[in-house]
Amino acid sequence: METVRRMRRAERRQQIIDAAARTFARTGFGATSLEAVAHEAGISKVILYRHFESKTDLYRAVLDRCRERLVEQVGDDHFDAGTIPALVRAAGADPDGFRVLFRYAAREPEFRDVVDSFTATSVELARRELAERIPDPAWAGWAARLAFTVTVEGVLAWLDTGSPDADPSGPASCADPSGPGPSGAGPLDPGVAAERITLAMRGVIGAAAKEL
Repeated sequence: METVRRMRRAERRQQIIDAAARTFARTGFGATSLEAVAHEAGISKVILYRHFESKTDLYRAVLDRCRERLVEQVGDDHFDAGTIPALVRAAGADPDGFRVLFRYAAREPEFRDVVDSFTATSVELARRELAERIPDPAWAGWAARLAFTVTVEGVLAWLDTGSPDADPSGPASCADPSGPGPSGAGPLDPGVAAERITLAMRGVIGAAAKEL
């Protein structure tokens, strides 16, 4: 292993979390070893253990950082026309963390509480925003839950098939089947992704409103 450059403690901690996010996003919690994370970070396990007591501790650090970044960049107290574009940009800036939070942690009973808490807050916010348009509480709740799911899955699909970090040998290398977006922008453009995710979400809201 190459000589490890000395870093300040906070800087080293972030380096380890970055490496852990990449590793967990590839193989999930159960299949990822601390040896693999240390290798990804270019450090020894001894250095890793100076910052994190266990794999669980490190995994939660990845989840907490992603959640904090989402709240900071997207907000958690209102929804407006800029919310979905901000979410797409935040996911594009931290694709591994986003995948770990919404794809892998949701499947892990030990970490499901982190995802459930974030989801509950987001769905409640959506329900409040939809209350005026959809007076029926049952349909408003249905739309809020489904709109959140569609949005998150839409972002994940963009990360996997259309975002700049997608595997170049995968679907992202193909032409967008629905054609270019505004001003000729292609599927890699986060603005186009946000626009189409917004359209899908509006379809959910429209379906709920139609039932009144």
